[in-house]
Amino acid sequence: MLIRTRRRSDPARSEITPKAIYQRRREFLRAGVGLGAGLALGGLGMAVPATAALRGFELDFEPSDYSTDESKTPYEEITSYNNFFEMGPGKGDPKTYADQLKTDPWTIKVDGLCDNPGEYAVEDFISPWSLEERIYRMRCVEGWSMVIPWIGFELNRIIDKAEPRGDARYVAFESIYDPDNLRGQRRRRGSGGLQWPYTEGLRMDEAMHPLTILAVGLYDEVLPNQNGAPIRLVVPWKYGFKSIKSIKHIRFVEDEPPTLWNQAQPDEYGFYSNVNPDVDHPRWSQRTERRIGEFRRRRTEMFNGYGDEVASMYEGMDLTEYF
Repeated sequence: MLIRTRRRSDPARSEITPKAIYQRRREFLRAGVGLGAGLALGGLGMAVPATAALRGFELDFEPSDYSTDESKTPYEEITSYNNFFEMGPGKGDPKTYADQLKTDPWTIKVDGLCDNPGEYAVEDFISPWSLEERIYRMRCVEGWSMVIPWIGFELNRIIDKAEPRGDARYVAFESIYDPDNLRGQRRRRGSGGLQWPYTEGLRMDEAMHPLTILAVGLYDEVLPNQNGAPIRLVVPWKYGFKSIKSIKHIRFVEDEPPTLWNQAQPDEYGFYSNVNPDVDHPRWSQRTERRIGEFRRRRTEMFNGYGDEVASMYEGMDLTEYF
């Protein structure tokens, strides 16, 4: 169930300049960081580099109307038990090898079937005055789940700035490819190995939905490397592998784009990958899940509990075929 976490009459947190940012205002001015043309989010104030100047700071953000009232998973669990195969297959590998991910500097290419393509730094996308906290339930296809307080902004803001053309029906995403540093990408491609770089995709209406965000932080802090720094996708009604980490390329395309796990094991990982307790993974049931930090299992909810918001996008579709 989604609840409203803030009354409209409450004062906005953005009306007060965060102490850390105020104290370093001269450094930001010297750096000449501002909101430029292209995809820069105009009218939202000075942009602050996510990969350098904000590291170690607490991010300033607005509470969101799109948040669950469930208890949040502790920070230590979120940052020490997760999948990030670029750093290895184990749940602890991302934290152990987090320093292999080089995030500074970082640029994101936006192109394809759009009228406003370009290549942009992360700081062109965000500002501490424009972020929201989205407390989302997140469900892994392996049967475990978390409640994570993401800090980010709606993907549709970038899509609107890019001005996709009428024949752009899908949004394709590509993650970092750096086998010299990322040990997981040194595995041989093909013959059962994953086809790097990590790729994912959404239908345009899914990408435009207000629940779909790009996250740059969690728990008031800049996104840790092991969770997909410096910027990652979050789609809470789909299984976690759809929420691609460390994004380097966003592309607008006409045809359904190939995705990493679907290419590797198409009978196990469909393109849509909506949380659906009625579609079992070939090797285990999806009818129940275990919330990290709990011993009991709970019933899996259709669309991860976000059915009221997203079910209308799939009316008329057989979700056992389009899984």
